[in-house]
Amino acid sequence: MKLTLALLLLLSFSSVDAAYTLKESKRVKSKIDRMPKNKVADMKRIPQNPAYYANQIKPFSKSKQKKLDKEYNKKYFKPWTISKLDIPKQDFGWEVRFITKKPIYRSNGSVIRSSVYNKWIDNAHYEHINSKKYKAITIRRTNVRALPTSTSFYRDPRKTGEGFPFDYNQNSALHINIPLIISHYSRDKRWAFVQASYSFGWVKTSDLALVNNDFIKKFKNNNYAMVIKDNLRLYKDKQDISLIKIGALFPISKDGKHYLVASRNKKGHADIEKVIATKTNILAKKPLPFTPSNVSRVAREFYGEPYGWGGSYECRDCSATTRDFLGTFGIFLRRNSSKQAKDGKRINIRGLSKAKKKKKIIQKAEPFRSLLHVAGHIVLYLGHYKNEPVIMHTYWGIRKKNKTKLITGRTIITSTEPGKERSDIREGSKLINTLSSIVNF
Repeated sequence: MKLTLALLLLLSFSSVDAAYTLKESKRVKSKIDRMPKNKVADMKRIPQNPAYYANQIKPFSKSKQKKLDKEYNKKYFKPWTISKLDIPKQDFGWEVRFITKKPIYRSNGSVIRSSVYNKWIDNAHYEHINSKKYKAITIRRTNVRALPTSTSFYRDPRKTGEGFPFDYNQNSALHINIPLIISHYSRDKRWAFVQASYSFGWVKTSDLALVNNDFIKKFKNNNYAMVIKDNLRLYKDKQDISLIKIGALFPISKDGKHYLVASRNKKGHADIEKVIATKTNILAKKPLPFTPSNVSRVAREFYGEPYGWGGSYECRDCSATTRDFLGTFGIFLRRNSSKQAKDGKRINIRGLSKAKKKKKIIQKAEPFRSLLHVAGHIVLYLGHYKNEPVIMHTYWGIRKKNKTKLITGRTIITSTEPGKERSDIREGSKLINTLSSIVNF
């Protein structure tokens, strides 16, 4: 498939040398790749190439897309415009309540003692919230932790839907070049409590750099590109700096030949570096035009990626997939499915029969820019096939009658009834029976 001219940034790559280069690469495989990956009939019966559905997209006016993209940029850079944390009261402190009210476990099933987790809480230094109020930026892809520790903790691994990979200390993952506000540091100074545009929590101090007004002025130049090829890698000369995934934003330099990235100097402050991309089709000026070729090309990048709870193991969960996909087209989404369901225009489909619900989805949802939501899960609507709504979603698994799950564990394309051919699937838990809303943009 040929790329549209609009897809390519008008960059002329000559023999210009740049210390920082962005190259095609691969995600390093880990134990997440060894998880079960069961198949359902939909994965053979329904076309699995997003290109099949791409011609079903409806016109998306340039003015509307431009307006959404302007709002995206405003939200993206918000941490540099606020003077203190801006976190809803009900969202704050959940992690302390979570680990103190019920037992937490290691992945091997052993209980984590209170003497251990009380040290984490003490290290969090919460009495110093908003004592710093520094502006900062991520200098590599990094995890956002609920508490200032790299230790994972789980609910009882013996129970369905608990244990690995559901690490409750994994809040989210942040791309490189994400603006932050730092509330305060942990007692050991190894962690910073930060707020980003779509997430908050603890980030390793070594993964961020402090910014000043001069840096912000140069970096926030209103001319941005976004990565449209997954699992790239950023190098400084031959040194591996970071994995770079779809959804990462890079300002375009004034010369039109380079991109800008933040680095951390010896004092912990941010410097701006120029980056050259080894290929022109791995980034595109934001927002990417909403065309059949573009939506299918970007969607294919997500297909088959292992399920990574909270962005763990350099993978994605359901909401990270929808956020990174729609972000390339200038649509901003927040961290989790419940908040994403409120980011667009909601159409209630709760309580409808299967047939009426499917009909309404096909009538009202917009292919490749509508989400379907149920508590705890969110999916991208691709279009229809033989009068059945088709979705792409990063799906952990389908609940069975015996209360266990048939684990699919990756990003798949299915109907709204994955596993319907199986007699052991619990009817009431089928997606079509639980989907509650269409979210349009």
